[in-house]
Amino acid sequence: MTATFKELTEFFRTIGADEVSHSDKSFLAHAIGVYNDLKEWGCDEDLARVGIFHSIYGTELFQGFTLPLDRRDDVRLLTGERTEALSYLNCAMDRTHFDAQVKAGGKGPYTILDRFDGTEIEVSDQDFEDLCTVHICDWLEQVERSGNWSYRRDGYRSLAERLGGIALASYDRVFANESRQSNVV
Repeated sequence: MTATFKELTEFFRTIGADEVSHSDKSFLAHAIGVYNDLKEWGCDEDLARVGIFHSIYGTELFQGFTLPLDRRDDVRLLTGERTEALSYLNCAMDRTHFDAQVKAGGKGPYTILDRFDGTEIEVSDQDFEDLCTVHICDWLEQVERSGNWSYRRDGYRSLAERLGGIALASYDRVFANESRQSNVV
């Protein structure tokens, strides 16, 4: 049985991740924001939980907190096998390799280039689509606060177009705020 939402957030507190700054809020607040956004997008509970743990081991961009990889079993016990595996892949992915596969479109097989050990991990079409969803939802939750509008912009636009629906609508809504933010002096 996986942990309750309260137990998941308590885990962040016990490891000190709630005290870490992330895009002008706490790492925990950002993680909860991604979870809530994924739920609003209609994702199931398991995928929404990936939203909480999506950067628990650090990512290429976010290194403010990195749970050691030898703690993966602890996360797996809390979240379940698939949720931890997708969270790991989101942290481990080489973004350039990921963006190239998104841009290529079509069906798999897809691979994630693991930046921790340099190996390629084959993932199912569903896991790749779920990673696309988590990945863009994570960025849209924080881009306005970060002001880093140009970071991998083409890659994120490709993700939004690939997923369509609420992902594309959310991308357009969030990025419409760029011009408003730029006009504030």
